[in-house]
Amino acid sequence: MQFDLNEEQTMFRDAVAAFAQRHLAAGALERAHSDDYPWEVARMMAEQGLIGVTVPEDKGGLGGSLMDAVIAIETIASVCPRSADVVQAGNFGAIRTFAQFATDAQKEQYLAPLLRGEGLISVAMTEPNAGSAVTELTTTAVEDGDGYRITGQKIFTTHGTHATVFLVYVRFGPGTGNIGSVLIERGQEGFSFGKPIRFLSGEEWNPLFFDNVYVPKDKVLLGPGGFKKQMSGFNVERIGNTARSLALGRYAFNAAVEHAKTRRQFGKALCEFQGLQWKFAEMKLKLDAAQLLLYRAATNADAGLPSPDETAIAKVACNRAGFDCANEAIQIMGGAGYSQDSLVEYCLRRTRGWMIAGGAIEVLLNRIAEGVFDMRFPQGPTKG
Repeated sequence: MQFDLNEEQTMFRDAVAAFAQRHLAAGALERAHSDDYPWEVARMMAEQGLIGVTVPEDKGGLGGSLMDAVIAIETIASVCPRSADVVQAGNFGAIRTFAQFATDAQKEQYLAPLLRGEGLISVAMTEPNAGSAVTELTTTAVEDGDGYRITGQKIFTTHGTHATVFLVYVRFGPGTGNIGSVLIERGQEGFSFGKPIRFLSGEEWNPLFFDNVYVPKDKVLLGPGGFKKQMSGFNVERIGNTARSLALGRYAFNAAVEHAKTRRQFGKALCEFQGLQWKFAEMKLKLDAAQLLLYRAATNADAGLPSPDETAIAKVACNRAGFDCANEAIQIMGGAGYSQDSLVEYCLRRTRGWMIAGGAIEVLLNRIAEGVFDMRFPQGPTKG
């Protein structure tokens, strides 16, 4: 059992750290509070091989491991928390699902710009009445000649204000088995956006409206029967959410450590007060324990065993650790942490959102309990 990074991983981490210090340290605060997607960062990361790390070589990526992507997120976030989102978008979620199931023609059209950091793909899944209960989505795909007509609405779409192409979950017919996904580009006829709405994190989302949007059959990613394939990607996608939660919690922790070393009150440094020492000890315990759970989930997924239990446990642990440590860091730093002159308050806002996004903690606790009892506990109405 190995608890340290191997030589190759250590060299990769050090190279990413050098890149981050050289290109991302300056402007980190401004990036965190900008409404724009950091396209210049995405292009630089593409040149450095930090986008498409988890995409297989035969599909146009670098063929790296999930652990490589986790290391990249942790290392980038330690310098520029906002830029960790670019690593996430370029290695987890929609881009990974797309690369896995896309046809050669679809990859030729869309994957190349995504891997160059010139395009951005977003999952359009959540609906006003179908959030965690994704099987209840109502956006329809009705066959029309050589394609489908898409009608419906999506909300809470990450990167929705910036994405160039959307992976839209649709219903081809009744029942879970008829849920699949199609590719719709920004600007297509019948595809419109509502007024942008700001999250607590500072990110914006806007409602997506599909009014009889025509999608040819060659833009279907997964047709009827593809639902399980789509959802299988969530076990892996959650690792990216998990890594960012932990990384931003550690960023806040490290900022509080430096503050406690240098800030003096009542004639001595804050770190000399026992009450604060206990806070830091508890934070360290949470972060290190959560990191081991994250590494277990990522390592086993790389080995071909993406365990729903392990990814759920890791996400809950890292979500909680990240938020708790950012919250404690603000308390320790006082006004300096609460102010937007620091990135600590940004870390608090972002980690709070990840306790909802990518699988709410309560839903994941249900999943963990199913593993404990080796039983399914359906949350929907009992079928008569």
